[in-house]
Amino acid sequence: MAAAQFGAETSSAGEFVRQANRFTDRITADGSDGVPVEPGRYRLVVSKACPWAHRSLIVRGLLGLQDALSLAVVDPIRDERGWRFSLDPAGRDPVLGIEFLSQAYLARDPEFTGRVTVPAVVDTTTGQVVTNDYPTISLDLSTQWRAYHRSGAPDLYPAAHRAEIDAVMEPIFRNINNGVYRAGFAVSQEAYQHAFDDLFGELDRVADRLATRRYLVGDSITEADIRLFTTLVRFDAVYHGHFKCNRHKLTELPVLWAYARDLFQTPGFGDTVDFDHIKRHYYRTHHEINPSGIVPAGPDLAGWHAPSGRQVLGGSPFGAGTAPESS
Repeated sequence: MAAAQFGAETSSAGEFVRQANRFTDRITADGSDGVPVEPGRYRLVVSKACPWAHRSLIVRGLLGLQDALSLAVVDPIRDERGWRFSLDPAGRDPVLGIEFLSQAYLARDPEFTGRVTVPAVVDTTTGQVVTNDYPTISLDLSTQWRAYHRSGAPDLYPAAHRAEIDAVMEPIFRNINNGVYRAGFAVSQEAYQHAFDDLFGELDRVADRLATRRYLVGDSITEADIRLFTTLVRFDAVYHGHFKCNRHKLTELPVLWAYARDLFQTPGFGDTVDFDHIKRHYYRTHHEINPSGIVPAGPDLAGWHAPSGRQVLGGSPFGAGTAPESS
């Protein structure tokens, strides 16, 4: 495969280099970035297939922000024009009135030529994207939107643990969350091998950490667990085969498989997973990897509901908070 197929996101050494987030304005409680938190004003646009968007979807639900921040879900299949609102009547988002997320990007920057990404937060009063900065979106939902959290909402980014959470998340992002993409989109053997080694080395380190503790940091779920989960839940369905991340399946890694099942069975996690969207997106939009567009029939998903046994490690999913209401 020629590097040109991956355009600006491929280095001269054949490595995948993720595009920088173009819009990074923050929506804050005090409006210090010029964009104040305001219930009903913004619309969170996600793909249920995308692990980066999945983070925001989980956090929004756990914190009970459904009434304050509306949700738009794009079609898992992108065409050459990008993410489409074809799941909505007449193929148009009912709030924003647009057919493609790219229209909100171009409303903000008519010269934008990069890849349109999710999640994105769009200002419904202007029709313009405010931010597509996925790491900050979920953290700001936890810290800047507190006035609109539900009663009993968990603290997913507790101040006392933030330094540790950040330190844990950084290698997870580099080697696992982005690592699967570095392996899947590598266009040289050397780049692939490097990404492969980083990925499974980090998975081994995380498994060691989780062998004696239920969650990554502290005694309850934090942002770190959410970020790891969104990659693990896609691992066997797409990354193992499609991205050639095949040293082991998740189901062959006992600690991580039990940890992922524990989270999947926690309210607010498994009910946000759409394996149909996940598989159709990866296998039908990455033509350079899967030119036939055939979507695999497996894997068997029944194991996700098997008991994890992780409760013996202690801790409580939501700490002093409570579980969200079922969606």
